[in-house]
Amino acid sequence: MYLSIIIVNYNTKELTLKCLRSVFASQINFEYEVFVVDNASKDDSVEVLKKAYPQVSVISAKKNFGFAGGNNIALRQAQGKYVLLLNSDSEVQSNTLETSVKYMEEHPQVGAMSCKVLLPDGSLDKACRRKFPNPWNSFLRLFGLRKFSNYNFSNNENLETEVDAVAGAFMLVRKEVIDKIGLLDEEFFMYGEDLDWCWRIKEAGYKIMYVPETFITHFKYGSSRLVPFKMIRAAHNAMKIFYRKHYAKKYDWLFNQFVYLGINLRMLLVLVINLFRNKKSVH
Repeated sequence: MYLSIIIVNYNTKELTLKCLRSVFASQINFEYEVFVVDNASKDDSVEVLKKAYPQVSVISAKKNFGFAGGNNIALRQAQGKYVLLLNSDSEVQSNTLETSVKYMEEHPQVGAMSCKVLLPDGSLDKACRRKFPNPWNSFLRLFGLRKFSNYNFSNNENLETEVDAVAGAFMLVRKEVIDKIGLLDEEFFMYGEDLDWCWRIKEAGYKIMYVPETFITHFKYGSSRLVPFKMIRAAHNAMKIFYRKHYAKKYDWLFNQFVYLGINLRMLLVLVINLFRNKKSVH
């Protein structure tokens, strides 16, 4: 078994069906398996997915375990030499899986990689090639000054680049690396778990690469779409968890409290903006 593909579904059956359609339309010359973990969807996702793709291992979770927990359910069963985390709202090209696995075969020092991830308008999803956040660039991003931050890479998006982190939307990881560093940290409900995993992969001595020889399309929500409170809270909690795990020990208590305060203030600001947009859309 060369590849285990893991997709987490939560009330996104139509997107997941499109994602699976693109996977099974791929030109692949190796054995692979596909898992879909359903995080207790409230629709008929499980029944529909099982009927449409009986060759897929559809796992029905008893509750919503989030992105990390959902993926971990399948990671414990995965038999592939490589494991691919693939978002349900993504579509791969016919050569994406073959090209990506071939790259990993040819570069044994690489622990994880991502291909180019494009948004529906053809622009690059910048999360597919990132530097680790630090207190300074996080401060700039938190308060709308991201153009002064060095969080994202600014070099040509068509250049192969060693990066700090790639996104969980398309993240191909060597199984032997997972066996060494462990599963995704389920303290992260959603957001941040991919950054944390990449940190641990780098700590273990492996490279993480952005390889733009092929691409996927990521149909993530647009800026005009309202973001539920739960997701806003999860995103900001992820910032605090990541900081506590990887940076807090480097700074004194007072500085850390300012960091946590800044994250909380930013979360309140986003919530207020979201509520205002919600009221505006109603009227």
